Amino acid sequence: MGRRFEELATEHLLSHGWTILARNYRFGRKEIDLIAARGSTVAFVEVKGRRGSGYGHPLEAITWKKRREIAHVARHWLHENGGGWAVVRFDAIAVWDLTDGSPEVEHTPDAWRLTR
Repeated sequence: MGRRFEELATEHLLSHGWTILARNYRFGRKEIDLIAARGSTVAFVEVKGRRGSGYGHPLEAITWKKRREIAHVARHWLHENGGGWAVVRFDAIAVWDLTDGSPEVEHTPDAWRLTR
């Protein structure tokens, strides 16, 4: 299901003018689901999905530990690919794969900020 959720998130971003720079970008054992750019903004995107509403909102699963891991990988990506972006942010995309076959995608720009 994870791949399907990521594909739906990718389609959503593309339809809103984003370019996908990387999928499942890894540094060590940690990973960022999607890295996307639009204009002078680069977004490190975590995708979470649910098959129904029984387990709460998908974005509740993005813990402080996961946010820290994403930031670690993002720093590496920026070091390797240049840090000349005017805006660097962390986005989240929630996907519900509803039983009637009509998935819902919710994009939360700038979903969290890092504090030291």
